[in-house]
Amino acid sequence: APVADSPVSPPVVADVAPTAVEVLQGVAGEQRLAELGLAAHTPVGLIQNLLEFIHLDLGLPWWGAIVAGTVLARLAVFPVIVKGQREAAKLNNVLPEMTKLTNRMNEAKQSGNKFEFSKAYADLSVFQKKHDVNPLRGFLVPLVQAPVFISFFIALRKMAYLPVPSLQTGGVLWFTDLSLADPYYILPLAVTGTMFFILELGAESGIDNPNLRAMKTVFRIMPFIILPLTINFPTAVFTYWLTSNCFSLGQVALLRHPAVRERFRIPERIQHPPTAMPPSDGLIESMKKGWKNAQLAHQLEEREKRIKNHLDLAAKGPLRQTFTHNPLQQTAPVAAAKSKSAGDKAQPWKDTIG
Repeated sequence: APVADSPVSPPVVADVAPTAVEVLQGVAGEQRLAELGLAAHTPVGLIQNLLEFIHLDLGLPWWGAIVAGTVLARLAVFPVIVKGQREAAKLNNVLPEMTKLTNRMNEAKQSGNKFEFSKAYADLSVFQKKHDVNPLRGFLVPLVQAPVFISFFIALRKMAYLPVPSLQTGGVLWFTDLSLADPYYILPLAVTGTMFFILELGAESGIDNPNLRAMKTVFRIMPFIILPLTINFPTAVFTYWLTSNCFSLGQVALLRHPAVRERFRIPERIQHPPTAMPPSDGLIESMKKGWKNAQLAHQLEEREKRIKNHLDLAAKGPLRQTFTHNPLQQTAPVAAAKSKSAGDKAQPWKDTIG
């Protein structure tokens, strides 16, 4: 006998289809940064590759990978820091003499005395070569450190803003999600405080010149100006920033130890008495003096340009009359008198001297 068909229950369908990220994570575990469009062959991509290697291949969580990567990067540039400290100490020890030579050169330039300027410039060059100092070497440290800091900053910000899925659970303590800002603002305040101490101590450059008080005042308020602009950065960025600042503070403590300075051939710093240094102006006075000097230099340059133009015109063009009476021309006395009167009014020599 025919049997009635029993009702067939419909297949169970998942409410929400799995996303591509969930499928890839289920098949191959955690995604690689290259699959997310990161870790390219650029300085930023190299930083991301380094952090990914520490995280996936060495097994550290993301916060630990950021800390370890920061320490490795700072150790890589440590020889440059030592070089900067060495150059800063040498420059500090001859600063009074160099300042006098520089002031002498600037005064000669402002007065338009080219001979004295050339002599002062030659004396300054000989002095720098004799003592093996060059103020431009002071830019070595920021030129090396700035690309590293910018690359780390951009790399971590891109990873946080994407965001990398595992970064959302890769934090520690109260900031478990490294892609979000610190809810309690502890990391931004800690970064601001450590940055203030770094700038106060001159940790990177080793410069503690009393004549740079105006610039140091600007540096002191800089962290507090930056704070409201960076307070909502992802905690991944602040993890790097705070680690780098703590490394700098430990570094300056290390490089102030006499045995360490001797090992790295960093000269002892000479404490110059205030009378040995030329008097320094405040920030406002320095800006006013600089503006005035720039105006004087511009006026001297314009004056030299006018004289050169007059000389070129006199050399290339026809001879211009600079006298009121030509003795080679025989004229009547009355005509000569009229010509003289007209010449006095015209003053033709002004065409030559401007």
